[in-house]
Amino acid sequence: MAEKFKLNIISPERSFYEGDCEFLEFVSTEGELGVYAKHIPLTTILEPCVMKIHSDGEEKKAAILGGFVEILKDKVTVLAENAEWPGDIDVARAHAAKKRAEDRLLAKKEGVDMVRAEAALKRAIARINTVD
Repeated sequence: MAEKFKLNIISPERSFYEGDCEFLEFVSTEGELGVYAKHIPLTTILEPCVMKIHSDGEEKKAAILGGFVEILKDKVTVLAENAEWPGDIDVARAHAAKKRAEDRLLAKKEGVDMVRAEAALKRAIARINTVD
């Protein structure tokens, strides 16, 4: 059995998750990361992604829509811009948001905020992939 560490995921609205974790997977601005207990200390910026929480042979998925992660040897703290469990996600709405963002990016119209459109696309994809 893998050694555990404390995981806290906090969003502006609530304490989203608090518990023990054996392995944590997520995407940062530097790429995909996996964390076990006794990981080297690290602080990184989160990309909108599916965060996978592994504990006691189970995997929980959550859509994390940006934020920061602080990794210590025995504790990981996630400060999420927004966090959603699969059951909280309106899949039809996420697909519609993805389509709107893709349309804005493909149109390349003057006045369209491309960075904002790309961020909306990443959030929609994270939500969709959390449910799938």
